[in-house]
Formats: sequence, structure tokens, C-alpha cells
Amino acid sequence: MTAPYPGDPTLAAFGSSLTAITLAELGDKTFFMALILAVRHRARWVFIGAFGALTAVTLISLGLGYGLRELLPQAVVPWLAAVLFLGFGIKLLLDAQGMASNAAEEEAEEAEEVINAAETRRPLTTAWAVIWEAFGLVFIAELGDRTQFTTIFMATAPAKVFSFAGLLAGTLLGHALVTWLAVGAGKWIGQRVNERLLYRLSGALFLVFGLAALKQALA
Repeated sequence: MTAPYPGDPTLAAFGSSLTAITLAELGDKTFFMALILAVRHRARWVFIGAFGALTAVTLISLGLGYGLRELLPQAVVPWLAAVLFLGFGIKLLLDAQGMASNAAEEEAEEAEEVINAAETRRPLTTAWAVIWEAFGLVFIAELGDRTQFTTIFMATAPAKVFSFAGLLAGTLLGHALVTWLAVGAGKWIGQRVNERLLYRLSGALFLVFGLAALKQALA
């Protein structure tokens, strides 16, 4: 299988996962959660909590993807990866086609509603309270999100294509980068996010993954 990035499986996994996660996270609900929380509380505390949650979900997602890959016969794995990548890519492109022009604003409003509900019940007065709230809100929002599916699907690729170390490093760096942007310059970036474009770019990237996996399956 020819990976979208040249080099060994670690480099291929690192570059592919970094690109995919960055595209998926920008303008996502968790991005706006970190942004809003950083406006209300110290950015450092928000980053620790949000990134901790994203790390936890990443480990769970990689475990699910690798577990699924190990349960199946090795001859089936490339076909599974091809179906997941192509299906997810097509879904993202279809979602982009039907997406409203103000999709990013809707994501921001939903994130703010969740945060307001949480802080109404329990005012935050300590660093630990802020960290824990950021962790809990982001963790719940990330479960079942397209970023989690992105991680799971990439982990189903054969080990000779995407290594675990490369996927872990690229995924975590992508999450760290987007979370840092959210707490540091989120307001400026949030106003310029084009959700439809990001979905299209993500969809196209997964079609590339899918075609590469299909080539491997047919080899």
C-alpha cells in the first residue's frame, strides 16, 4: 500500500494523522469549548483539562481500532481499511454538501450552551475545578465525534502502513496544536473557520487513504 506520505510507516502515520486530526478538530465543538472556557478562565488550566481529555479519547480510539484489526484475519484488514476510509470520506463530502453556511456558529452556540449549563450548577473557584470541567466536557463531547472515528479508522490500517507510534504522536500533536490555537487565538480563528471547506478537505483526505488501502487489498 502506498501511503499518502512517503517514508516508513512511522512517518506515514505521523503525517497522515496530524493532517487528518487538525482538519477534523478545527471548528469542532470541542474546539469552541476550549475557546469559550479560555475566555472565562485561565488558558493554561483549560489547555491541561482539554488536552488531557483528548489524550484519553485518543488512547481509547487507538485501542478500539487496533483491537478490531487484530481480531480479523490479516487478509481482510486492507479491505476493512478501504471500506472504512472510503465510506467515511464519502460521508464527510455528503455532510459538507448539505451543511449550512453558519455551521461553525451553530457549533459554537451548542458548546456555549453546554458550558453554561455546567457552570450554572457549579461555579468554578479553583484551578482543579477548571481543569476537571474542561476535561469532563471535552471528553464527553469527543466521544462519537468525527475526530474519534478518524482515529479509530486510521488505527485499522495494516501495521506496515501506519505504525502505532506514528499514529499516537501525530494524533496527539494535532490535538495539542488545535487546543493551543483554541485557548490562545481561538476567537480570531473561530470567526474565520469554514466548516464546509474543512469537511471537504477531510473527506478528500480519507478518499486518498481509501484508494491506497484498496490498492493494497488488490495487490
